[in-house]
Amino acid sequence: MLISNDNSHSGYRFSFEVLPPLKGSGTDSLFASIDKLCAFDPRCINITTHHSEFVYNPLPNGQFQRQRIRRRPGTIAIAAAIQQRFQIPVIPHVICSGATVEDIEYELIDLQFLGIENILLLRGDKAKDDRTFTPTAGGHAHTTDLIQQVNRFNEGFFADGTPIKHPGPQFHFGVACYPEKHEESPNMEMDMMYLKQKQDMGAEYAVTQLFYDNAKFIRFVMKARQMGISIPILPGLKPFAKLSQLTVIPRTFHCDLPQDLAREVVKCKSDDDARSLGIEWAVEQCRQLHAAGFSNIHFYTVSAVDSVCEIIKRL
Repeated sequence: MLISNDNSHSGYRFSFEVLPPLKGSGTDSLFASIDKLCAFDPRCINITTHHSEFVYNPLPNGQFQRQRIRRRPGTIAIAAAIQQRFQIPVIPHVICSGATVEDIEYELIDLQFLGIENILLLRGDKAKDDRTFTPTAGGHAHTTDLIQQVNRFNEGFFADGTPIKHPGPQFHFGVACYPEKHEESPNMEMDMMYLKQKQDMGAEYAVTQLFYDNAKFIRFVMKARQMGISIPILPGLKPFAKLSQLTVIPRTFHCDLPQDLAREVVKCKSDDDARSLGIEWAVEQCRQLHAAGFSNIHFYTVSAVDSVCEIIKRL
């Protein structure tokens, strides 16, 4: 198992999440970022998946044409390239959003061909224009449905029940969790009930949505343990970096900024001030988490690679 529950490490252990490059952008920028992160001996690199989405392009007659595009293709290929180039274990996302059951099956086959056996299973975000998540026709509505498909694949069967003639190595997988509750869950108890169900179905670890309040994370873990959730729960951090994030982060990620942090952000005069504050806050978060027994820290690095490197250097 790539992610273990061992928090006895005397120092810190880090994992990082990165985005695939935008379509047509090449890999130079991404690989330059990973070069910086390699200095800190990451236990793994996590690669997000972005399936197709709809955009509305204006027409000469004033109307709009709905067009499906995919801005960031290539998650599996990028995962393989990172693993080959940097010799670092990779964990690509496999998601329900925008994918059919058949699409996911082909992803699993490709991953086996490439020798990638660790994946993160997620439902994925709803489309921007949808009020609620709408599964793709022929796709999954819930992460638990996706887990069932992966489990059947591990057992040696395709989604239609056909036996796999030569089953490859089984996949190990983790899931997401939410210290401040998933936005669509009616309450924390039900949200954690689903996490317990995912554990019982084979999830080997959970990575949290980003948070800035350690007390909420620790209460979440304590409640999880009381409910019988025993898998490792990795704290996911993203350093605050811009003044605009004072309102963008709560709206986008559905997490609160602690009053102490919000008060200091308001005092900042520039994005540089906000970035410095974000580094200081994250360093203190990491120290508190380590003191509480959490030595494994997961960083969301999008637009924050330099901040993450500075944080780790200070630790």
